[in-house]
Amino acid sequence: MLFEYYSYNVLLINIVFMRFHKECLYCNSELKGRADKKFCDPQCKSAYQYHQAKQNPERFYNKVDNQLKLNRRLLKNFNKAGKATIRKDELLKEGFDPNFFTHYWKNSKGDVYLFVYEYGFLSKSEHNIDKYVLIKWQDYMN
Repeated sequence: MLFEYYSYNVLLINIVFMRFHKECLYCNSELKGRADKKFCDPQCKSAYQYHQAKQNPERFYNKVDNQLKLNRRLLKNFNKAGKATIRKDELLKEGFDPNFFTHYWKNSKGDVYLFVYEYGFLSKSEHNIDKYVLIKWQDYMN
């Protein structure tokens, strides 16, 4: 019985609020038309939803997925021939994060290449300059 009373009161409050609240949730302009209308046009609705989504913290897996996609794209762009060497700071400046990779491969010398899908990298230092050796996955690496 208490629940029904509470639900009825909440419903009444919502109805009263909607009758007196006739402003667009995004631009605050006066709304005309249906009683339950919240936005003045589709652009305001879209802009409101965009800003709401931007305020919500991004989910962890989205951050990881976005970084993996960026890393793969950068490795692919800098490694056109299948094997390349690039300065570490140049790749990092583009947004590359070496902490995000999908798997690794260890060669016969003991070097561990970290891979982002089919593109791999190995951190090296030559003449006090940090570099990445970039490679592409090969069948013999299985």
